[in-house]
Order: sequence, then structure tokens, then C-alpha cells
Amino acid sequence: MVAVEILPGGINEVVKIGDSVRRPAGPWSPQVHALLRHLTAAGFTGAPEFRSAAGGHEVLSFLPGEVSQDPRRFTQALVSAAGLLRDYHDATASYAVSAPHDGWQVPARQPVEVICHGDYAPYNCALDGSRVVGVFDFDFAHPGPRMWDVAYAVYRWVPMTVPTDTEVYGTTESQARLLRTFCDVYGLDRPWRAALVDAVAARLHAMVDLMRTQAASGHAAFASHIAEGHHTLYLNDADYVLASRATFERHLLAA
Repeated sequence: MVAVEILPGGINEVVKIGDSVRRPAGPWSPQVHALLRHLTAAGFTGAPEFRSAAGGHEVLSFLPGEVSQDPRRFTQALVSAAGLLRDYHDATASYAVSAPHDGWQVPARQPVEVICHGDYAPYNCALDGSRVVGVFDFDFAHPGPRMWDVAYAVYRWVPMTVPTDTEVYGTTESQARLLRTFCDVYGLDRPWRAALVDAVAARLHAMVDLMRTQAASGHAAFASHIAEGHHTLYLNDADYVLASRATFERHLLAA
């Protein structure tokens, strides 16, 4: 008998059936499926393979590994997270040249350099010990600049959040060192580093705008997040990142 398991986390019900995952599909899913087929053809093994779609659901291969939401583990995994994101972006660069700009859940953003994952965070990554080996949940993928994805990734992986508990979130100084490490491993060039602090804040505001729009349209999960005050946390973090610019940029732009 094939084992069936409801996987925890996320805003959709995801069911593991043997070595496959079944999850709800949306109007944007055909674009995601084309992206996943490209990644498979390109030899990128850090994403699930597309298998089929029918009846409002999609079936993908299951990525083995552990998902952690403990910020104290993010530090150990940060280097591999940065490396995998760079590998993913490089694998999508050729596809982004001809990929349609319409049909994604999130609008394309200029300049189009890659296909942004759109939600590159620990809760969407599979770990093998302290090493990130895969990324899943491409619902928010869209054509855009590398920086837009990097901005959200560093916010989640460093993490660049108000250090109310320094044992969990570190100090601003320690966050800045991790931010520099992520950008070094990714290979982010100096002009983009100089713009990164503003990009992180802009990315958080864009996320709050999306949450509000989805909640207003009747999306229950986003409405719940708004009711629980998640948007306030993101807006406070955006203010914190801008207020801490000097510390972050001292590390980011050091020779």
C-alpha cells in the first residue's frame, strides 16, 4: 500500500503519496510547470520535477530532506542557501529570455534577468543536515531581477528582523556579517550591494501589499495572517532594516 501523508506548513494542503506530492494548482500553474520542466532539462536537481496536472491539482516529485523554521539553524545553512539560489538563478537565466511575462501569480518585474522563485525562505527549502539541497513551492515564481529574489532571501535567511531576542535573531552586527557572507557566496556585485538595503525594505512592503490584496479578495490564509498582525511585523522589520543601513552597508561594501 502506498503511504499517504499530509505535509505540515504552508497555506495549501499538500499531500505526499509515495515519492510524489499532490498540491492545489492555480491559474498560474502552467507557467510554473513549464519552468520546472526547463529546470529538469537543464540538469538542476534542487527543484521538484513536474509529473502531471488534473482536477485542480498538480503532482510533483517529492524532495527528500528536512524543513526547519528554527532561526538558529539558518546560520548553519546560510552558505548552502546562497549557493543554491545562485545555481537556481543561473539555471533560469536562459529561460527568462523567452519566458512569457503574463500568466504568473505575481506580475513580472523589470529588468527581467531570471525567473525569481518569489518565496526563497527556509520554510520552502529542504535540508540535509545543515545543507540546503532543494527548494519547492514555486507558486510565486515570476520573471524579474536577481536582486528581488536575493532581497527576500537575505531577509529570511540572515534573518534581517528586529533582534528582540539576540540568541535567536542575533545582533544587528552579527546579522550584517551573515548578510555579507550570503552576498559573497551568491556573488552579488557591488552596485547591487549598494542597493540591497532599500531592496529588502521595498520587498517587505510589496509582500504586505500582496497580503492585503489577497485578504481583500477572500483568501482565507492571508486574511488570517492580516488578522494575526503578520503585516505589522514585516513593516516593522522594513523600518528596522532602513534604520540599520549604516551597519549593514559597512559590511556589505567593505573591500
